[in-house]
Order: sequence, then structure tokens, then C-alpha cells
Amino acid sequence: MSLPPGHARQLPLALRYPPDQRFDGFVAAPAGAIAQLRALAGDRGATLYLAGAAGSGKSHLALAACADAEARGMRAAYLPLAAAAGRLREALDALDAALVALDGLDAIAGSREDEIALFDFHNRARQEGMSLLYTARVAPEALGLALPDLRSRLAQCPRIALAMLDDEGRRQVLLQRARRRGLVLEPAALDWLLRRAGRDLGGLTKLLDRLDQASLAAQRRVTVPFLREILGDL
Repeated sequence: MSLPPGHARQLPLALRYPPDQRFDGFVAAPAGAIAQLRALAGDRGATLYLAGAAGSGKSHLALAACADAEARGMRAAYLPLAAAAGRLREALDALDAALVALDGLDAIAGSREDEIALFDFHNRARQEGMSLLYTARVAPEALGLALPDLRSRLAQCPRIALAMLDDEGRRQVLLQRARRRGLVLEPAALDWLLRRAGRDLGGLTKLLDRLDQASLAAQRRVTVPFLREILGDL
């Protein structure tokens, strides 16, 4: 989800930041992590670095931090770096907020021009009192950055390491999101889905969206036979 900040601020909060992406919907956060993220927007010039594998919830927390900041009257901007790769300076120059979440540093690592743009923005944010939230799959030292000065700046950021959810954690997330949609997932259907649909939480939540639409269209509960009918053998 990427919109120019000026336009994003004119949209209702729920449209800018999906309702599923909130702090209260995050399962098994590291101790103290939510408090750190909530405090970031009000701590002028502060930085925080979220590291975790794909599907560990980095984007969820980045979006939740922005939604939380705006709900408390502070401007926030969320930028998925994969969407801005190759033109990062232009995208960063447009940002002006109490909190800026830059999601997915992996997408620009190794691109010298983008790295220089990010280095310059990091310094500007500190001077102007903007707080920065970075996310990446790995620690700064392992990103393969071409610019030593940027690697040094990122290495100085406080860090939160996210672990992948176990099966019980994934179960909680899916049940929580199903309830929010008014979707009834029978226990046997949920077990079937977790066994066959892989362990990636992003993929599972997309499947849940698909099942929600199919269930509404067919006016049927989500049972194992319904899953087999809609999803086949996966």
C-alpha cells in the first residue's frame, strides 16, 4: 500500500492502514516491543530497526506504528521500499512526518544511489526531529550495503528481532482475523488449512481473504469439504 503522503493524510485511517494491521492484532510480540514502537513517534529524531524473516510480521508492525501515531494526532508516513527502488530520493524528499516507516531495506541494498539517498534522509530526519522505523529481513551488517556510512548509521539503531510464529501462533492470527470478518472457521477446517497451506503467514492471510469472499458468495460455512472445493489439494 503506497500513496504520496499528502494524499494519504486525506484518507480515513482505516483506508490508509488496514484494520488487521494494528498492535492489538499482533500475536507474540517480543517483550517490550509494542511499547518501544508506540513511543517512537513521540521521540523526536529517534530510530528503531525491526529485523525478521519474511512472514514474521515486520510490515504489520510498521503499519501498526503509523496507524497508532496518527490515532494520537501525529503525522506518519509508510513507504514500502520495494515500490520506491531506483527512485528513492524522490520518494524520500516528499516525506515530512513525526514518524516515517521505511519497510524492506533489503529491496535497496546494493543500489548505491538509493543508499546515498537513504543516508542523506537519515541525517535529515535526525536534524528535523523525524523518527524513523526501518525493517529488513536481516541485521544491517548482513544487508550487503554498498555504502559503509549507511551501514554504520543503521548499526547504531536500537533493534527488535522478530521470530517466526509457531503453529499455535498462526492459528491465533487466523482465528482473530476470521472473527473480525465475521467468518466462521470450523476447527477441522483450520487444522486442514494449516497442514496444507504452508507456514508463510502472509500467504495464509491472503487465502483467508479468498475464503471469506467465496464463503459469502456461496453462503456456506468454511468446512473441510468447502476448502477442498475452493482450494483443491493445494
